[in-house]
Amino acid sequence: MQASGSLERNVRWRLVVPITVLLLLSSLDRVNISFAALGMNQALGLTPSQYGFGAGVLFVGFLAGQYPSVLLLQRIGMGRWVSACALIWALGSAGITLVHSAAEFYALRVLIGLAEGGFAPGVVLYLSQFTTEGERARTFGVPMIAIPLSVALGSPLSGWLMSRSPAGLSPWRWLLIAEAVPALLLGIAARRYFPDHPGDARWLGANDVVFLRSQAAADLRAPRPNDWSVLRRPLVWAAAMLWFCLLSGSYGIIFWLPQIVKSLTGFSPWAIGWINALPWLGAAVGMYLNAVHSDRTRERFWHVALPSLLAAAATVAAGHFGAGTAGLAALLLLGVGLGAAQGAFWSVPTMFLTRSTLAIGAVMINLLGSAGGLVMPHLIGYGIEHWGGTSIAAVLIAVILAIAGVLTLVMRVVAMRP
Repeated sequence: MQASGSLERNVRWRLVVPITVLLLLSSLDRVNISFAALGMNQALGLTPSQYGFGAGVLFVGFLAGQYPSVLLLQRIGMGRWVSACALIWALGSAGITLVHSAAEFYALRVLIGLAEGGFAPGVVLYLSQFTTEGERARTFGVPMIAIPLSVALGSPLSGWLMSRSPAGLSPWRWLLIAEAVPALLLGIAARRYFPDHPGDARWLGANDVVFLRSQAAADLRAPRPNDWSVLRRPLVWAAAMLWFCLLSGSYGIIFWLPQIVKSLTGFSPWAIGWINALPWLGAAVGMYLNAVHSDRTRERFWHVALPSLLAAAATVAAGHFGAGTAGLAALLLLGVGLGAAQGAFWSVPTMFLTRSTLAIGAVMINLLGSAGGLVMPHLIGYGIEHWGGTSIAAVLIAVILAIAGVLTLVMRVVAMRP
């Protein structure tokens, strides 16, 4: 049986786009702390390493919440799960406006991480019920556009909000409150929007439901290891390490670029917002185009390796050229490479994970990968504080992205063996 011509279009607009919006808001409430830091660090007396630790400690909660969150998704369904996650992370983000110490800041960042922890692997697990082979990279890659879009769109917005202080609020407090409100509203609306299974989607035709069920049944009939034995496969751990490298580079840039730009130029938050948007505009474009090309050619590994190496080279160039035109062009190219690598990434592990092993595999990959968000921001903060200046950030990010490119090529050699 074949799927109808409208299946992929319906899934894209009814599920992939709304999930992308929710992931965008999730990412925005996670990373807007990089702009709040322009005023928050001084108000709370945070050193660079304390701020770096607070930015990254979110991922302690993020890591701890992943597997329980995915189990909760499978138990209560997508609508209830999304609503609970969004409400908690939005309230946690807005709650940072009430803190008065580093310890309180750390605690709320952990809470935000707990709420967001299972979101990305949960989305992969959920959408796997609705995707077809020909749409794999786009179905999993398009929601990943949410992270660069949240920074590309959120940077100018955050810079503008940081120049306002309504009702006597400090600009950084106003920023966190204003950007938490959309997640609160959409979290409430999500409660009844998402179907738990293809059979619950009223907008799917009967033939499409049968097709998706038969696809799932064929997968379950295929020889496979049990869920936990998949963790004995080296490629799963290699994929997790690759995701660690890519996210380390991404979060190093996200949490530190605004402060680095300010230290180099002294620009206003509004101007910094536009500069900070550059790599993430490139990342959004790179994610989509590379995912489409990967699906068209059915090639996965080179679509991750080459963009990773490009991003590493562009990071070195951006650090060398500084804040001039050449440096801004390098930032844009860095974003294209990083986004392209991340956009095609999930098509790699789904090549060797079945639907029955995807839940465990995706959680473990995202678990180790997300540790990059814990390690890199603090490492950069420590380096700036103890190793002499902001140039260390470019070195650390370039090295980790180069490792990602080489690791992908090693995985390709292993995967191609009989």
